Amino acid sequence: MSAGTVEIRRSGSTAVLTLRREAKLNALSTHLERALLRALDDKAVTTSRAVVLTGGDKVFSAGADTGELREMTPEAITAYYRDSGAVYEKVAALPQPTVSAIAGYCLGGGLELALATDFRVADPTAQLGLPEVGIGILPSSGGTYRTVRAVGPARARELVLRGRRLTAAEAHAWGLLTEVSEQGAHLGHALRLAEELAALPPLAVAVTKRVIDVAADSPRESSLLLEQLAYASLNQATHPPTEDPT
Repeated sequence: MSAGTVEIRRSGSTAVLTLRREAKLNALSTHLERALLRALDDKAVTTSRAVVLTGGDKVFSAGADTGELREMTPEAITAYYRDSGAVYEKVAALPQPTVSAIAGYCLGGGLELALATDFRVADPTAQLGLPEVGIGILPSSGGTYRTVRAVGPARARELVLRGRRLTAAEAHAWGLLTEVSEQGAHLGHALRLAEELAALPPLAVAVTKRVIDVAADSPRESSLLLEQLAYASLNQATHPPTEDPT
């Protein structure tokens, strides 16, 4: 297997995607991002009922490969977000429930990738942080936006501006993590959660994911209307009216 690839396998109804750039701590190069984009279109993923994303037993991802972006012009960076940089939003837009299984470093772009999933399960060894401002940039693959939504503006300032690095226990207490597993059990824990979610009606899951995302940024009246319209559509799909025999 060449460096910078993504391993795809199925575990029951769940597709498991493993970042395979261990020699570089799974740094998110454009090559690895493109590999992940291709993996998301693989039949094993598109036909799954849930998706687990992991970096393996020792590290999730130490961050973006900033060396690739350092010399880019603004025009080239704009093109990057249309190309491999689109992978973060593609993960966020998956209709299936998604779970990150995290061990070791989950920093910078790695944390941004984990934040794009619906749930995050971490080994006690996990370290989470957003160090970008310290090197003169900022989290720009949805990281700033999703961190504010996950922990609120005050704690987002701690993470983004001060570059604070959190242990798994701290990240769980702050709301960045869904659960902390026992040592070495993060992937198994994530798979059990994924299979629990995979057992739910897929259309209801996909629609509800979108309603939750929109509700987080919408006024009360708009959110309530969207809930009601979504309910009506799902009810129609689940319990279609029977024809009147008369």
